Formats: sequence, structure tokens, C-alpha cells
Amino acid sequence: MTTMEGGTMTDPGYTLVIGDKNYSSWSLRPWLSLKASGIPFREERIRLRQPESKAEIFKRSPSGKVPALKTDLGVIYDSLAIVEYLAEQYPDTMLWPADPAARAAARCASAEMHSGFQALRTDMPMDLVSSFAMPELSETLANNIGRVIEVWKESRTRFGQNGPFLFGAFGNADAMYAPVATRFRTYNVPLSEFGDDGTAAAYVDAIYAMPAMAEWLAGADAEMRERGLI
Repeated sequence: MTTMEGGTMTDPGYTLVIGDKNYSSWSLRPWLSLKASGIPFREERIRLRQPESKAEIFKRSPSGKVPALKTDLGVIYDSLAIVEYLAEQYPDTMLWPADPAARAAARCASAEMHSGFQALRTDMPMDLVSSFAMPELSETLANNIGRVIEVWKESRTRFGQNGPFLFGAFGNADAMYAPVATRFRTYNVPLSEFGDDGTAAAYVDAIYAMPAMAEWLAGADAEMRERGLI
């Protein structure tokens, strides 16, 4: 476990391998957990959608996918596994809630995000610098959006009294759902039409108000400008 010196975390030697900040929703998740918790790390970016991208990723991640966290124990190459590892190594950051019921709910919500919502991922890919109209709404996509809002409302109602995030303070569940919050803005989703009573809209605002999120967004903007795409 990483130690503290003078109230500051010592550098554990982590390197987080990520993809493009504008597009790589899975990279954003552990990056936010690291940044928002003040855990030191270095960032290594690989440009995606290039002929050499897959080979470059395989040099750093056995799955051939990003993100991947380089540690003294080896490479951790799945977003949920990375944030679980961080919570174990840094229990004081409370990346999972202390309350057992809240912690179980946070893990359920995170696992559901990790394995589900395929229509939302496919029909509304993350694209931070753009603004689009809602795509054609299939029944599955509508159900995905409604379910996300349901998860957010239930989490906030049951456990979110002590802060603006799903379980009060920022944690791993918020890192897992942050890319969905960006999709709702990118695609101008009318949340009230999917059952939102204002809770989901306020949660999207809370995600965007995070300094760490602002830093990621600035990085996405800079990348796209460097490539002449905006």
C-alpha cells in the first residue's frame, strides 16, 4: 500500500495508458478515480483509429485495449479492475462507500455499467467536443437511457445526501457513469422525457463541475485542435 509523507501521497510509480480523450470512455473512468482522489500517476496516451494503434496498445496491454495501469505488480488492463485495485490500495480515498449497503449498491451499479447498456454505447459513442441531435430511438436505446436515470435516482435518493454524487462523495461508481453523463450532453438527450425528475440533470451538472473533468475536457479539446478536427 502506498504510504503518506507529510500528508501527501508518495508516487507509487503508476502509469495509466489511455486512448484519445475525446473518444475513449473506458480510459476516462480510472483516470477520474486517480485524479479526483489525488493519487499520483503518469499518463501515456495512444492515438486511436490509426493503423499502428492496435500494435502500440498490445505493447502495453495484453488485452489489446485501453486503459491499462502499469504497477509494480504488473499491468491491470480493465477499467473496473483498475478502480477496484485503487480502492484497495487507497482505502482512505473512499472510492467505495464505507457503509456496507451503499458499497454493495455502488458495486452493483458499477458492474451493471461495465457489462450492460450496449445500445447506448453503440448508438451514442462518446464524443466530447461535438454536439448532435438524439439518434434514432430504438426501444433498446430508450430502455438503456431510462435505466441509467433510474440507477442515478435510486442511488441519489438512498445514499446521496452528503454530496452531489451518486453516493454523496465522488467514488468509483461516478467514474463508471461519467462517460454516460457526457453522452447525455453530446446528444442533447431530453432527460425529462425518460423519467428524470431533475435528479439526473443535476448529476450531469455535478460531473461537469469537477476540476478533474474540466481537465480531461480541456485535453480532449486540445487533441482535436492539434489534429485540425475543430
